[in-house]
Amino acid sequence: MQTLVTTPVGEARITRYPAAGRPRALLALGHGAGGGVEAIDLQALAAGLPARGITVALVEQPWRVAGRKVAPAPGTLDAGWLPVMAQLAGEGLPLVAGGRSAGARVACRTAAGAGAAAVLALAFPLHPPGKPEKSRAEELLGSGRPTLVLQGEKDTFGTPEEFPELPEGHRLVAVPYGSHGFAVPKRAPYGQDEALELITGAVGDWILEVC
Repeated sequence: MQTLVTTPVGEARITRYPAAGRPRALLALGHGAGGGVEAIDLQALAAGLPARGITVALVEQPWRVAGRKVAPAPGTLDAGWLPVMAQLAGEGLPLVAGGRSAGARVACRTAAGAGAAAVLALAFPLHPPGKPEKSRAEELLGSGRPTLVLQGEKDTFGTPEEFPELPEGHRLVAVPYGSHGFAVPKRAPYGQDEALELITGAVGDWILEVC
């Protein structure tokens, strides 16, 4: 089911995947700057988590809904996200704010103000590729909520080993051989299906734990 939400920067779109049976939590997932909600990790979570009692809401930012190809500045992304979170928070379920890449940054920056119970950061872009000195760690460390990070071992935006010591309540799970998009090379001994199962399993276990 799809719904549109009016924001100060245009209409955002929610595609909802309802929990089977009594819902126990609601996970809102934003996309990255280079793609939409068709990303393999977002689709895997939308397909796998409802069976565990977790409703998934895939959120398309207004710039994507409008057909634009270039993501706007961080402040504009936050403005397009917060009204969606306000609407979802009104449904009364424990709300987890999440996203991949740029969407993970948005979730971290806005979680406290949006009333989220926790944050899910998929492929957090710790720094631009090849520029580790331009760290974005403060956004992650300052989320103010329990935070789960899923990070590919081969992510050019920051490997698991590059992350600073995380505060209490934060957790990092490495995805073997995974790229920034969690793609696994065919020659790797660890397959693509296994990577997506790891992500879905880790996220589902964690949400049911914190919520």
